[in-house]
Amino acid sequence: MTPTGSRQVLKAQEEFNGEEKRILDLLGRGLSRDFPNPQRVGCPDSAILRGVAAHKVPLAEADRWLNHFSSCSPCFQEFTQFRKQAVDRQRTQIWLAAAVLIVALAGWFWVRSRPQVQTAAVVVLDLRGRATVRGENQPETSQPPLEVPRNTKTLNLELPIGSNEGTYDVALLSPSGAELSRTAATAKLEDQIVVLRADVDLGGVPPGSYFLGVRQPGLQWTRFSIRLL
Repeated sequence: MTPTGSRQVLKAQEEFNGEEKRILDLLGRGLSRDFPNPQRVGCPDSAILRGVAAHKVPLAEADRWLNHFSSCSPCFQEFTQFRKQAVDRQRTQIWLAAAVLIVALAGWFWVRSRPQVQTAAVVVLDLRGRATVRGENQPETSQPPLEVPRNTKTLNLELPIGSNEGTYDVALLSPSGAELSRTAATAKLEDQIVVLRADVDLGGVPPGSYFLGVRQPGLQWTRFSIRLL
């Protein structure tokens, strides 16, 4: 339970106990006198007794009836019954509130302690204006590398102008040209742009600088500089 939640529950319990003690002290004196009142002269109705027992009657008005209880055993007995019911109900509510706080806090800690699960992400890369190099030579370009989060699950590649529709290989290449992962996908013409949607798994690759290799079967890689974040 949070410190604030604990203080609130304890404060409510202390206030409850303090008022309870005051009432019981007053009524204990009345009970010891044992004043019968068979005609119930000057007695409040049961609704008022129940309201005083449940602390729903203002203190100024409740004090008047507390004084009456000290000289009327029937009212005292009826009040005592209502008060017991109210005490049981209030204690149950306090414990329920504490239980709810404990459960909520336990759930919060459980969520916080769970490993962070990265959600699937779709990244769009516009390759139409990027400098391209085929083969093993490193591209020489002043363009900054394309940034790709490591939680990316799908790459939507807008291929350079003049690219053909059809099957392509897509690979993540190390700076030396070694293939770290490869997948195949089909490029299609969409709104005058050849788009290649490839499912990838980059979670096991350390952040850093790499190349994105794209080729049709039997051709050399066309490489684009990327940075995994």
